[in-house]
Amino acid sequence: VEDEARLETAKLQAGDDANLAIWEKVRDLSQQQFDHIYEQLGITFDVALGESFYNPRLPGLVEDLLEAGIATESEGAVVIFSDHKVEPKADPFLVNRDGEWTDFPAIIRKRDGASTYSTTDLATLEYRLNTWSPYEVIYVTGAPQQGHFKQVFAAFNRWMPEAEIKLTHVYFGSVLGDDGRPLKTRSGENVKLQELLDEAQTRALAIVTEKNSDYSPEMAKDIARVVGIGAVKYADLSQNRATDYTFSWDKMLATQGNAAPYLQIQYTRIRSIFRKVESEGINIENAPIRTVEPSEIALGKQILRFGEAIDIALVDYRPNALCDYLYELAGSFSAFWRDCPVSQAEPDVRNSRLALCELTASVLKKGLELLGIETLEKM
Repeated sequence: VEDEARLETAKLQAGDDANLAIWEKVRDLSQQQFDHIYEQLGITFDVALGESFYNPRLPGLVEDLLEAGIATESEGAVVIFSDHKVEPKADPFLVNRDGEWTDFPAIIRKRDGASTYSTTDLATLEYRLNTWSPYEVIYVTGAPQQGHFKQVFAAFNRWMPEAEIKLTHVYFGSVLGDDGRPLKTRSGENVKLQELLDEAQTRALAIVTEKNSDYSPEMAKDIARVVGIGAVKYADLSQNRATDYTFSWDKMLATQGNAAPYLQIQYTRIRSIFRKVESEGINIENAPIRTVEPSEIALGKQILRFGEAIDIALVDYRPNALCDYLYELAGSFSAFWRDCPVSQAEPDVRNSRLALCELTASVLKKGLELLGIETLEKM
């Protein structure tokens, strides 16, 4: 079966009409579902080029690498061996077996003439460099692909050493079930993302309906959509991306702790304060902020750390740094709200504290927005 699959893949890459027709149907159906999920997640693309876009370039790329002496023919295939210019431990084209460093070449054309992921990734890099001249190209995949991208990056740097481009592999761990193994359904199948999003919204709707029976069905459903999808996103982004984590519905949809619903509730709580303030005709525009009480000072300092949290998330490719910051901000606000009366305070103090509330809401909204998570005026 594997041999037949390889043969059909080679025929497809060679342009076989029958295989292309099947591939086009599968591609179109897949793209429809991808687009549906992207829409739910609020994801858009400036440019989307599939793997097949680069197929016409692959034969010429292999020839270029052969002519440059970077690739060589070996046992009927075309491969890239180590150039032995770095220490063996740092060389992605070598592997240690029984204490001996042996060749671990990257295959760019198989014996049957088919190309590989390495071939396509090199063609993609060449196209991106020539088309957009990017400062950096970031690949986001699972941790098992680390070795692959080390080889691709090393091969590209040997092929185009003059290219001023930073190549980064941002890898992530696996989502595990309670048994410590990759998350599966009860029947043992992989969990589909659409099923996960649907279940999150269903569970969120049950919670919203239970706590707010006066909401219309449409309003409850929209709140459940924002809460459910936000919870799924935050549960993933709030983890150390390089490690595995255990999936938990209870933690994901928690209204306390480091979870999206908790942060969304804190935001809506502040917005409810301002609905009351506006109804009373209070205007805090240009109100000076004076922090005196310890929890006021702590909240003010936490707000000022927003830019630092964004920088850490960007530089280290760690969105969980921003998640941690937002959770700490929400905690600081809770302490402030507990310790510092607002509406009952003297007008100057009240307005100062309301301005702090407004800043907190603004940072929570922007921070969640950067994570691709919506906020709500009511929950």
